Parts: sequence; C-alpha cells; structure tokens
Amino acid sequence: MSSTTATPPAGQAAPQPGSGQVIQGTAPFDTQRLDELLGAADVDAVVTTSRQAAQYLLGGYSFPFFDHRDAIGLSRYMPVVVYVRGRPDLTAYIAHRLEKHEHQLGRFWTPVVKTVSGTTTDATENAIAYLRDLGLPLRRVGIEPAFLPSDAAALLRDGLPNCALVDVAQPLERLRARKSPAEIALLREASERVVESMLASFAACRPGMTKAAVAERLQREEEGRDLTFEYCLITAGSSLNRAASTQEFRPGDILSLDSGGRYRGYIGDLCRMGILGEPDSELEDLLGAVEAIQETARGKVRAGVPGGEVQAAGEAAAAASPLAKQLEFLAHGMGLVQHEAPWLTAHGPIPYAAHDAERGLEANMVLSVETTLLHPKRGFIKLEDTIVVTETGCQPLGDAGRGWNRAGTAG
Repeated sequence: MSSTTATPPAGQAAPQPGSGQVIQGTAPFDTQRLDELLGAADVDAVVTTSRQAAQYLLGGYSFPFFDHRDAIGLSRYMPVVVYVRGRPDLTAYIAHRLEKHEHQLGRFWTPVVKTVSGTTTDATENAIAYLRDLGLPLRRVGIEPAFLPSDAAALLRDGLPNCALVDVAQPLERLRARKSPAEIALLREASERVVESMLASFAACRPGMTKAAVAERLQREEEGRDLTFEYCLITAGSSLNRAASTQEFRPGDILSLDSGGRYRGYIGDLCRMGILGEPDSELEDLLGAVEAIQETARGKVRAGVPGGEVQAAGEAAAAASPLAKQLEFLAHGMGLVQHEAPWLTAHGPIPYAAHDAERGLEANMVLSVETTLLHPKRGFIKLEDTIVVTETGCQPLGDAGRGWNRAGTAG
C-alpha cells in the first residue's frame, strides 16, 4: 500500500519534531539541516533502520504494537525510512503490515507509505526496490551499522551493488542534537515525572523494606504517571551495590534512586537521594560537595562554549575536592537516546569519541550532568540533573528533590 499527498497550502507551518502532529507531505524536521549533514558526509540517500531515527523522522510516531519488544516470529520489527538528499518529497516509510491501520488514520507525513513488511529482510527488499524505481544516480547510501541486522546488510550490499554503504549514524544523531520546543516540553515532562515518582517512593520507604520492593514501588509510581519505566539503580546504607535485591533498609540508612522513564519516547534520567531519618552534618556536607560540583559544571553551560569545557569544569571541581579519589563526574547528551549528541568526553563509562569537545554548544541542546561520590563509609551519594542549553546559560528540567529527601513520610 502506498499513498502520495500534496504539500499543505502556502503559509502552513511544519509541525515540530516531537510534537506528534502530522501534516501529510510536510516533513516534521529541518530538512535543510539534514541535507547539509548528508552533504558533508557525501551521501546521496539514507536508509534508516533504528527505532530512534524512524521516530524522529516520522515526527514522534512509534508503533505501539512493538513498544516493548520488537522480536516476532523468526525476525524482528524494523521500521525503515528512505530519505533522498535534497528531495524530501521522495521520502518513503516502509512499515509493518499491521501499520496499515495507522496509515488509514493519517499518522504518517511521508509522501510514500508502504505497509508491507513483517521481517527485516522484506523491509529491506522493499526499500531497495523503492530506491531502484526512483531511477536516481545514487553513489553513496547512508546506513546505521549498529542498528542494521546482518541479513538486511547483506541484502543492501547485493541489491545496491553500485553504491557504497556509508555510516551516517553520527549525522542522524547530530540532526537530533538541537531540540525543538515540543521536544523540550516532552523532556521536561519526563524529568519532572521521574522526580515526582522518586519523591513518592522515598516517602513510601520503611525500615524492613527491601531494595527490590522500593524499586518495584518506583516502577508503579512512574507507570502511574504515564511513563514507560526502563530501570532503577538503587543503593542502601553504606553499600555501593546498585542492583535491586533482598537487602533491607534500616533506620538511618541513606538510599539513592537513579532511574530512567520515558514520556512519549523521550527519556527522563535523574538521580536523587533519600534517608530513613535525619542527615547528620557529615552527610549534609557530602551531598553539598556533590551539589557544588554540579553547580560548577552547570555554571559553565551556555551556547557557544565548547562542550569539552563543561566536562573539564566538572572534572576540575571534583579533582580539587578533598574527596577527589571517590568522585566521578560526567556530562552527556540526552533525548530519544541516552548519550546522544553532543558527545563531550571520550573517557566516560559509555565508549564513544569526544566529537563535540571542541564544538560550541548550541541553544536547545539537552545535557545530563551527574556527579557520583563513592564514599567508603557513608555509601553511594549522587545527583544527576537534566538541563537545556540557552544563549545565556542553562535551564533545568525536573530540578526538585536535590537535597536529602526524608523517607517514610507517607501516611
């Protein structure tokens, strides 16, 4: 099944990325920016196979049938978007057969929609056929190697024998680096709802509850706030172990909740601290030291500042602390994917090159800033915040609960 829809009347504004609004025939993202990025990579067309690329290029759409698992039969769901540089009017979405109902409701802006696939191979075969039928002189076609199954990659190589297949994962990620107002609103909702869920979970914690029970409570709190729960890293007392377990909380224990929850695809990823009782002066000082490093790094953020300077500021503040040997600092990009552009350091826990260390930050980029203290006696103490880069500084998303949150206060 396919359809072609004319562009909207003159003066009709395109929907913003992440808005979920669709105007048929009008791309919900900056096609000029994508064309520039693909031009810099010397790529004529791109065949995307990652869930995040499809969701972004489709304006926020995600097929709910596969939201929690993409395996089906002996293959998997693989939404494919075909984009030709300079010709957004030729964009095609190769969709699953079940998405014909979504198509009937006008959920897709792309001029061509083919609800024909059920496996990675038939999705790829239809993408190849579409590119061939265009009759364009394609020399280099962009792919996402980390999100391209081997059976699909083999088909692309055989089906496009005169084309070089080029890795365009970074240009596609860079396209998403500057968030639209609609995307920032979704990230704000995700962040605030995750923090609200954490505060409710702290309040419900009691001596004798296990880490697993508190993690389950957090999951229910997030799901009750219309978030898709992803994970909970949790500590108790002086232990540095972050896995949910049968370890029970005791009076006076500190606890950390580090959780990710998604709102319409956008991640809220934050960490907050709680305590079963009252913090003593040492605990106040320790969390204060963590917060001071956070503030130093956040104070460096503004449009035009090289991204690496934010990471360097946090590292320098940590190194200057008497607790330096127990401190870790990291800043990274956020959005549809954790650790998406901008990439500020090559020395973090997730391996990638520091592509944006020398590049100036841009307004509406979104960063996660996190400082971790692995104290040998008092335990795991961490803050993780989400901030939006602005022309003059930064704007926090979900900044509540950054002090010691008293646990066990729920009635």
